[in-house]
Order: sequence, then C-alpha cells, then structure tokens
Amino acid sequence: MKTVDVIYRYQADAPARHRPSDSDEARLRLDEGNRTFAALLDQVKDEHGRTERVVPVDARDLGLLSGAIGTPTQHPFAAVLGCSDARVPIELIFNEGPNDLFVVRVAGNVLGTDVLGSLKFAVEHLGGSLKLIVVLGHSGCGAVTSAVDVFLDPGDYLTLATKHSLRNILDRLLVVIQTCARKLAAAFGAEIVHHPRYREALIETSIVTNAALAAYSIQQAVGANDAHGLRAVYGVYLLDTREVWAPHPGDTKGVGLAAPPHDLAGFVDLGDVMVRSERIADLLR
Repeated sequence: MKTVDVIYRYQADAPARHRPSDSDEARLRLDEGNRTFAALLDQVKDEHGRTERVVPVDARDLGLLSGAIGTPTQHPFAAVLGCSDARVPIELIFNEGPNDLFVVRVAGNVLGTDVLGSLKFAVEHLGGSLKLIVVLGHSGCGAVTSAVDVFLDPGDYLTLATKHSLRNILDRLLVVIQTCARKLAAAFGAEIVHHPRYREALIETSIVTNAALAAYSIQQAVGANDAHGLRAVYGVYLLDTREVWAPHPGDTKGVGLAAPPHDLAGFVDLGDVMVRSERIADLLR
C-alpha cells in the first residue's frame, strides 16, 4: 500500500517561511500548495512506496520558543470560509500550517451573519497580514445535496417545519439552486430534468454558484476589493482528485481558485462557463 507522510516540522536554524505580500501572491501560494497536496499519491511510483511532505512551522506560531514573552500573535495571510465537512481539512489541502489561515467553517459554507461577522473581525483586526479571503465549497456537499433534494421534491420541506436552524441553511441555498436549475435548462433544454444524472449536475453546479455568490457578497460587504489589495476568491475542493476547481473562461478544466464576478450581470457569464465546463458537461453527456 502507498504511504504518504505529512510532517509539520520546526527547525531552529531554518529561516521563517516567506509570507505573501499581496493578494495575487497569496492566491498563487494556495494554488501551488493545493497542487502539491493533490499530487502526493502520484509521487509514489511503487504500490508499496513511500513519500513525505514537510510543512515548515515557525516556532513562534505555536509558542514553542523558550523564554518567549506573551502569546503568539495572529498573522494569517488568508481567511477561508469552508464547509464543516470532516473530509475537507483546509490547512492540509492547501499545504499550510498553523497561523497561516484564518478558518471559518459552517455547513454548506453558507454566508450567514455570524460567518460574515467573523470575516469582518479578521479584516478589521488582522489587516496587517491578511491579503485574501477564500470561499471554498466541495464536491458532494451534504448541505447542498439536501437542499437540491428539497427543491426536486418540495414535499420534503414539510419535514423541516420545526427545524428552524436547518431551514435557515437550506433557505439560503434554495435561491442558488433555483437559479442553477434555470441555467441548466437554458443551456441544455427543458428536457434536461429527465437526464439520469441531472440531480448530480444540479448539485455540482449549485456548489460552485454558492461559493461564487458568497465570495461576491463578501467582496461587497467587507471591502475585499479595496485599495489595500484585499481580494475575495472562490473554489470547489474535489474529493475524488484532491484538487481545487473553479470555472475559468477559456479553460474547461478550471484548476485553481477564481475571482467572483464583479457584478450580478457577470453571474450570467459565469453560468455559461460553468455549464459548459468539462466537469459539468461530462455529467450530462
């Protein structure tokens, strides 16, 4: 069996890891970190081979320095809004260590008031180091899947009548799902709802759109498009390939994080790119 060791290592004589100076550098670091993580198994050529990945850790980030005064200072270079799903360990899939990312997790990476408040805290109090805000969905999201099933069979919504906390999440997602259903029908025709993989395609399309809309909303709400270079981006972590994916114009594979549309009209173009992407189109062939 192939073996992969992921090691968080502190070396007293090692220089501190360079931190991104702007949003572009931060985005490139996360993209490269994910590519490194996704390729770990591919580096093991033999079925019983072994490889390792070392993530350097600054001792000051964990309070390991003897004689140090005070507690470690927060200095993440990116904030990440991710799903609560246990299969998506955010620091690990981006090849980052402690104090590199300010992580907020909630089912379906839904942008509620508590989540937005947490991100605003990061922007206001960690602005000296923070360069990027990432919204990260993931394939096969349970929250989005549940919302799609309610959309396809509205009678199921009655079972949630007294479950207000769950309804709060699903209600936010249903708006996105309805929009995605219309986009799929416009792209492939009304009969697409009878395709055997329509449900799967609607789930995956909704996951992407939900992440893009959250990134757009964050950009508007916390000024993640300001003169200081703070930016919002989004992506979807694919459980099967371990890669982060997002629709990119002219690129059907769409590997890496992407900027959200700058306005609501831009979501029309995003929808066209998404439904024609390799990942969604393959489901509906």
